[in-house]
Amino acid sequence: MGPTGRSTRRAVTAAGTTALLASLALTGCTADTDAARRTTPAVKAEATAPGRQLTYAQELRISDAEQHLITNCMRRQGFRFWEGKPLSLEESRPVGYVQDDVDWARSHGYGSRIMAKEDRARRDNPNIAYRKSLSRSRRKAYDIAMDGGRDAVELKSRLPTGGTVTKLSGGCAGRAEKVLYGDPAAWFRSDTTVSNLRPLYVGKLLRDREFKSAIAAWSRCMNKAGRPFPDPDSARQSTREHSAEQTPAEEARTFANEVRIAVADSTCARSVSLRPIGERREAHYIGDLTGKYGSALDAHRRMQEGALERAERIVPART
Repeated sequence: MGPTGRSTRRAVTAAGTTALLASLALTGCTADTDAARRTTPAVKAEATAPGRQLTYAQELRISDAEQHLITNCMRRQGFRFWEGKPLSLEESRPVGYVQDDVDWARSHGYGSRIMAKEDRARRDNPNIAYRKSLSRSRRKAYDIAMDGGRDAVELKSRLPTGGTVTKLSGGCAGRAEKVLYGDPAAWFRSDTTVSNLRPLYVGKLLRDREFKSAIAAWSRCMNKAGRPFPDPDSARQSTREHSAEQTPAEEARTFANEVRIAVADSTCARSVSLRPIGERREAHYIGDLTGKYGSALDAHRRMQEGALERAERIVPART
């Protein structure tokens, strides 16, 4: 669903939720699921990767700039449009496989209340209600203004894991990408390639002897803290084992338990240096891919850096 609540074939929404070649030590570390709450983390592993990736704060600024450009464009087309910024910078911090920020965990646990806040903002998105309020002809015009409708260019990109993905590039969303990235088609190709490299090496990382040893050390630390979990993902999942519908009192108790486990998790992760070990070993496996995908990684980084420079002239940093 796009920012208007309308289903589209856009592989990257106007909210700018582009998935990057993310550090598994930060985002997710299972072979078939992405444990990240968001896919825009700060990637710090750069020993063998081609250049430094943007921080999540920088990526968020690009996302905000994209929303701002779309908002202004839609208004010039005669439509109302609201930018969506439900979270603060602190709340937007990615929560991943390794959570070693003890202060953040003490305040937010694993981010369940932040996710609930996001869900409410998504449900109450004024753009959805506004589009529904339009007549059929105006709704069609709105959709064309947003992404170009049937006249939009269809971009295609082959994934490293096989298969092809497509998206429409037109209207205000397409113009916003052009302003930020210069060439929407080139950005789409590099972004979809980089976004889908993880399955090519995640299995190797999970079997990596040094990384597995660090996970075992984390588990021993958790056992000593009275939290017997084999890995960080199981600790996080244990906090979600409750009814979807809770009374305020039940939610308060659930959140308190989440905070206790998250604090123990982050404390142990820090004590055994789980993040730097994971980042270092991931950098090793990413390095193995640069021969085949180095040009896509370089193009992705260059276009991101260019988009950030333009975004900094469009919107302030989120606080």
